[in-house]
Amino acid sequence: MTTVSPAARRALAVGLTLAACLTSSPVLATAAETPAQDSSGAGLDRYYRQHLGWGSCIEGPDDTTGRDLDQAGVQCADVTVPLDYADPRGRTITVAISRLKATDTRHRIGAILLNNGGPGGPALQSPPQARASMKEVGARYDIVGFDPRFIGRSTALDCGLPVGMTWLSAGTGRAGFDRQVALQKSLADKCRATDAAVLPHITTRNTARDMDVIRGTLGERKISFLGYSYGTYLGTVYTQMFPGRHDRMVLDGAINPSDYHPRLLKGTERENEKALSDWAAWAAEHHDTYGLGRSRPEVLAAVDRIVAAAARGPLTIGAGADAFRIDDSQVPLLLFSGIADDTAPARASFGELVSVLAKAAEGRPTTVPPMLVPELRYVLRGEGEPTGAQSAVICGDVAAARDPEIYWRDIERNRIAHPLFGPLTNNINPCAFWDSPREEPTRVRRDAPALIVAATGDPRTTYKGSVELHKQLPSSRLVTLEGANRHALFGRYGNACVDDQVNRYLATGKLPARDRTCVKQAG
Repeated sequence: MTTVSPAARRALAVGLTLAACLTSSPVLATAAETPAQDSSGAGLDRYYRQHLGWGSCIEGPDDTTGRDLDQAGVQCADVTVPLDYADPRGRTITVAISRLKATDTRHRIGAILLNNGGPGGPALQSPPQARASMKEVGARYDIVGFDPRFIGRSTALDCGLPVGMTWLSAGTGRAGFDRQVALQKSLADKCRATDAAVLPHITTRNTARDMDVIRGTLGERKISFLGYSYGTYLGTVYTQMFPGRHDRMVLDGAINPSDYHPRLLKGTERENEKALSDWAAWAAEHHDTYGLGRSRPEVLAAVDRIVAAAARGPLTIGAGADAFRIDDSQVPLLLFSGIADDTAPARASFGELVSVLAKAAEGRPTTVPPMLVPELRYVLRGEGEPTGAQSAVICGDVAAARDPEIYWRDIERNRIAHPLFGPLTNNINPCAFWDSPREEPTRVRRDAPALIVAATGDPRTTYKGSVELHKQLPSSRLVTLEGANRHALFGRYGNACVDDQVNRYLATGKLPARDRTCVKQAG
């Protein structure tokens, strides 16, 4: 599921940057995956050759993001793309992009495109952060952020869902699972009733096509890419659909494309249990602050008591308009969302939340830390920002099993070894009730040089996923960070070894001669 916008933080923290952490015309598919010139024909020339109206990023008097971008020297524009690439003369939509131009023009390398994950994470706001992460080499790139189709400032999608995240747990028994079946069906129905005309076109393959249009409008023969989490899958798809059009590819926290499917969290249970256990050891050292126990087992027992109490009846945290009732479908999601970052500030924030939940489990009144209120409003109520885009991408990419009993059997099997996270990672979701995808999922059939970055303890896109992608792309190199329970590393975690490896590649275009291993720094 970093220092980006609240929406992007949620996409990384809970998503795959999940919330967590998946058929068009055959003629179109063939044309899109064949090396081509700067224009792609098939009625797409006008999109590739459009003139972009670069200007201020400010959209209104209260637009602090736009103001910050303007002050950083970023300009914004809208790129027009077809809703349906099989019908380029039909309806069009816009993709919002931003650009921080190279200042070292004498040594300019090219343009680099950013994606923060999700699916559903915006990146229009990210060029200043990316330039800081890239250090000296950042001045040699035009750094381009974009909000993928139907995200952020691009043409909008809002299903109006009553929850911001659909990655919920089946709870402790059959009754809870049956409620989930009804809820997840209602979420799919609501999206279909609201946005049926566009849902089939909100896919990773279409976002990759949009990326290539962006490349063309920028006048670049090739484009570099920096993607985190789900962004690694998007980047991989781009290499397969548009070979010869990519330059330097950095894939941080990679997804194995063979494992990309509607239950993206399935298979992450052990890594999440390890991350929770490591956090519990940290919390035990701070018992005087959080009151959860003086040893790892005591803290984990406190977590078990929270889950058991929520199974008996919803826990109430906060008061008034900001009182949240949290049941056993939501508690595992909140626990899952807090363990993808093992830095002290993140652990402290998670400690505050667990402390509040522990008090609620004992029936004591609680106050929700103000910084958590907007996140809880979105995750639990769907308030504050549009909903539905993440489900639309994943459900539109890969078909899901339709029979609820398949999910129930998987939950029951997995619950034995993983009682906390198994009912979450194996649970049914809206994809079981979604219309079938228009295209087949992308498979890796071409090698592509890329630098893959991964932490051994990543609880979202697990380390084994990065290793598998590395095998599928023999020309790639893998930079491993040992000892970190962390999702998304480059420029965000503060590991000098990782950052230096990435920046050296971005500066020279040369991958390391062999895979590299870095070690988590003390403190």
